[in-house]
Amino acid sequence: MKIYSRTGDQGYTHLLSGERVSKSNERIEIYGDLDELNASLGMLAANLLATMPELSPEIQQIQSILFQIGSLVASSTNRFLNKNLPVITAAQIQQLEQAIDQMESVLPVLKNFILPGGHISAASAHLARTVCRRTERHLVGLFAHISDNEITESLKNALAYLNRLSDYLFVLARYCNFKRAIAEKRWSASS
Repeated sequence: MKIYSRTGDQGYTHLLSGERVSKSNERIEIYGDLDELNASLGMLAANLLATMPELSPEIQQIQSILFQIGSLVASSTNRFLNKNLPVITAAQIQQLEQAIDQMESVLPVLKNFILPGGHISAASAHLARTVCRRTERHLVGLFAHISDNEITESLKNALAYLNRLSDYLFVLARYCNFKRAIAEKRWSASS
């Protein structure tokens, strides 16, 4: 199978549910964001290999869930197809919350804004967090432009998952610096 199909050469593509849409379509934008977020997580995982390889399975699970979210976003009106799509669950959101709580239990209390950076793994987590926030904003924008019956429970959970994932990535960045004994740089209006 060839990697190129030439079907998108005029700026159009197909959604998973079959509709032909412009590559500037909101749904295409979101799963482009999800792809960028997934690649950012891949970079984060690569940076964690040397220092915290135990986090690799957790990052890979998140990457897999992002593919599931992408399939939800890439499908619009075909209800039969939607029934066969993966489901984003409250349990997946709770897994992120548990991971956040576990990391926060060893971190010092945050009393100031901090500048993103520190160890390369922390900087990678911060970068992934910003891509996650953009993805979340675009998904909120999609909700404003589609019908209520297209906003499934799974799609609502996907939005909550992305919101929690950005929190997870922020705490993970702090955790990476903590584990490497790198002090967080506090933001100051005078700096």
